[in-house]
Amino acid sequence: MIRVLIERHIAESLESAYEERSRKVLQQAVATPGFVSGETLVDSHDSNHRFTLANWRSEADWNRWLHSRERRELMAELVPMMDRDEIITVLEQSQAG
Repeated sequence: MIRVLIERHIAESLESAYEERSRKVLQQAVATPGFVSGETLVDSHDSNHRFTLANWRSEADWNRWLHSRERRELMAELVPMMDRDEIITVLEQSQAG
């Protein structure tokens, strides 16, 4: 299993529109083969700074979703609401611990 950390920053005054559309992205991701679970977190010092931590069965499953037509179409609605590019980090369990 891998974890994917997606960091986004929402432009001022677009929070409610962002919330509505980001739910659509999550609903579609949940229905995607390989999606395990996910949660969205808000920076306690900046409510426009959002993080999504998603668990995927494999990096191949994540990459299929990342590059899918469905995600591209949904992100086309979200991107204009963000004031910077999203940052995606793929994480895996450390073998040391």
